[in-house]
Amino acid sequence: MLIYPAIDLRHGKVVRLRQGERGRETVYSSDPLETAQAFLTQGAQWLHVIDLDGAFAEQSTNRALLKKMAQTLTCRIQSGGGIRTLEDIAELLDVGVARVILGTMAVRRPELINIAVQKFGAHQLAIAIDAREGRVAVEGWENTSTLDALAFARQLQSLGVELVIHTDIARDGMLSGVNYGALKSLLEGTTLRVIASGGVRDMSDLHKLRALNQSRLDGVIVGRALYEGMIQLGDAVNWSHGLLD
Repeated sequence: MLIYPAIDLRHGKVVRLRQGERGRETVYSSDPLETAQAFLTQGAQWLHVIDLDGAFAEQSTNRALLKKMAQTLTCRIQSGGGIRTLEDIAELLDVGVARVILGTMAVRRPELINIAVQKFGAHQLAIAIDAREGRVAVEGWENTSTLDALAFARQLQSLGVELVIHTDIARDGMLSGVNYGALKSLLEGTTLRVIASGGVRDMSDLHKLRALNQSRLDGVIVGRALYEGMIQLGDAVNWSHGLLD
């Protein structure tokens, strides 16, 4: 199970939001590259980088920053936020992003998902299932659709998607623990690989994720717990490699 340190970009800074609300922002660094390099030094193999300005449909300069990160850093990057077209996907892949995360696009224009899978390959795509009380949220989580999260996952599977990122919005940035029930339902109700996100508090959450005993649980995204020292990334990476109990 991989550990994905989260770097959320807003106005060129590293921030964390609580429950995805732009008015509940904490700035952790004004130097995203320095933050990323620190994560690499601690053993990160992947980074989870989100352009929040793009997600909120605001003017964003984060694409240039993301390009610099992809071309400078030695790890792989999965990134999303404001990806609305096939051209957006191609742009990120062309600058060196290893995996592009699609959210609103997958809900609003599902016909493009199968095209994207055929054009770019399922291994270069992940679909964000951002759930609020079991319903899929869109447009930077500011609007909630009527789409059931599990039904959406099954639709994605039928379109050729292989990997999804499940986030319980109510828990995101709150250090309140992962929604294990929703994850289990998703893993048992589909054949998708899943990355867990939202609410990771400490190492006990990682142990509980492993206890689900699901080979298709690809990894876990960790954000605020890293920035506030509740999890040491080096320890989490070693644990994921079986070097720590």
